[in-house]
Amino acid sequence: MRVHACVVAALAVRQTIAAVHVNDLGIDAQKVLTPSIIEGSRSGLDFSTLAATIREDTQSPASCVACEAILIQLKLAASRGDEFFVGAVTELCKRSGIEDEDVCEGSISLEGPIVARSLRGIIPGSRTSRLACVAFMGLCSYPEVEARNISFPAPRPPTTRPAPSGRKPLHIVHYSDIHVDPLYVEGANTNCSKPICCRGYTDADLPGNNDFPAGHNGEHRCDSPISLEESMYAAIKEIVPDAAFSIFTGDIVDHALWNTSEEQNTRSLADSYGRMSQAGMLVYGTAGNHEASPANSFPPAAVHNSSQWLYNLLSSTWSPWIGPRAADTTKEFGAYSVKYPDGNLRVISISTNMYYTHNYWLYEEPMETDPSDQLAWLVSELDAAEKAGERVYIIGHMPMGAGDAFHDGSNYFDQIVKRYSSTIAALFFGHTHFDEFQLSYSDYGFRTAATALATSYIAPSLTPTSGHPAFRVYTVDPVTFGVLDAETYIANVSAPGFRSARPTWTRYYSAREAYGPLAGAGVGVEELTPAFWHGVTEALERNETAFAEYWARRTRGWGAGRCEGECVRTEVCRLRAARAQDNCVAPGLRLGLLEEKRRMRGVGGHEHGHGDECGGSVTRDTLGSLVLDEGMLRLFEKMMVESNEVVS
Repeated sequence: MRVHACVVAALAVRQTIAAVHVNDLGIDAQKVLTPSIIEGSRSGLDFSTLAATIREDTQSPASCVACEAILIQLKLAASRGDEFFVGAVTELCKRSGIEDEDVCEGSISLEGPIVARSLRGIIPGSRTSRLACVAFMGLCSYPEVEARNISFPAPRPPTTRPAPSGRKPLHIVHYSDIHVDPLYVEGANTNCSKPICCRGYTDADLPGNNDFPAGHNGEHRCDSPISLEESMYAAIKEIVPDAAFSIFTGDIVDHALWNTSEEQNTRSLADSYGRMSQAGMLVYGTAGNHEASPANSFPPAAVHNSSQWLYNLLSSTWSPWIGPRAADTTKEFGAYSVKYPDGNLRVISISTNMYYTHNYWLYEEPMETDPSDQLAWLVSELDAAEKAGERVYIIGHMPMGAGDAFHDGSNYFDQIVKRYSSTIAALFFGHTHFDEFQLSYSDYGFRTAATALATSYIAPSLTPTSGHPAFRVYTVDPVTFGVLDAETYIANVSAPGFRSARPTWTRYYSAREAYGPLAGAGVGVEELTPAFWHGVTEALERNETAFAEYWARRTRGWGAGRCEGECVRTEVCRLRAARAQDNCVAPGLRLGLLEEKRRMRGVGGHEHGHGDECGGSVTRDTLGSLVLDEGMLRLFEKMMVESNEVVS
């Protein structure tokens, strides 16, 4: 591998910084950089060569050093204060053309101060800085998981999954990512330049002034109108009138991330949960990353209390469904544990936002291994459930094997799932917007039907941005609470009458009917066990037709595109990876998505629908543009030089 001059310079800067933070001199390891280091870092980097190095050596150790060279400059910008950092990144965003100017201004003013706070504390060359390089710029390989063995009150008992009881099954509903837009305007422009359309942004976007008017019930470039949300609740009551309860795995707030506030988010959450309650539903909910303002902002309890307003709101909103004890726990960190009143089932709702790579409150030195002590709490709840002989559903927003889950948190969580796999009947998540699943194994080095331990059911979204609106209905054993079937229902946006009349919800497919013959399952009351789902992945691996059908089902038959060769291998790997470190998702994947986004906006469009649905961050995309565009890197250099001159 070639060693470029800029890499040598970056190494020199890293060594200088390390020298400043030596403990034997009694200097705090998180002091800001000194003026001499500022000058050295400014004059020691060749930005042209640095840009070339990043693009040529992505995923190599050199790219990590190059990324940290940029990270040092970002740290310097953050050390100038929040106002300077927000202004600089906002200007970069506008110049990059990643988003419209108002989107740049609003988004970065909200999340920029949190990013700046984290950057000020990060030590270049540290493990946290490497994770920041992955999150912000898609560079560096993931660091190895920090070894930590979760302690348990007792060893795992020699028990296995219970067999189905054969009794009359229950029905349980699962919906997710409803993303309701209270400002949706029927007739507004669906072909806009914003992350979501169907709003009256300008006179040209208003009804009657555009060539692409929005229908009454939603469009693929827009979030859900209230009419679509209400139609889903009505369909659930009609299709599953005997549903025992519903699982809602989060994300009510729309994708207008540049225009959120505590007041607006409070109104959106209260309104949607109010509509669920009016529909007569028993709902077990969880907090999505969009519920906070700014989005993704969930500081651990020991760091800040800026999410307390949200936890208080969820506690009071959920209280009629979960009771006062669980509501009190919700106030602490947005999680709870509650016994289903009509069966031997415990529902444990966790805040997966504590393991989300775009929760920028988490980038500390050192990073917390158990933010808000949630994992310790989860162990205590599962252990009590095991002793009581209860079955358990774990629900959360982000699947713990997702590409945007911290590997460490996912690893520790997976240890807990492995220990209590005989008690956990299933896990339920959303976030990806796709109709899919993931598997946990006792041995990820030998993933087979025999080592498959638990299934994570990942629900498709209501919002039409990634496919036709959908919800799931599970047929469940009333004793073991094992899933016997999973049926997906959709409202086809392309169907005649969808745009004007009430949406028609129809059965799209049954997992047992679609995958049973492939995995060797019968038609009786057999559970769709983790071994069954592993058999499905084997069928997808060897059967092109079966995989193509699965791939189409992810988006409910809308705009699926083709997935062949390496794409198939990566997808099957991802399905077999409820532990994030094993999901075959490379850090550099984000660069490709960002490059496509820039290309689409360059021809007058916008990226809609298939990438990074619930992980939007304008600050991240702006910093990623420093990697893609040498001109942006030079502009940033110019800002820093001018800033240094003003300071001196």
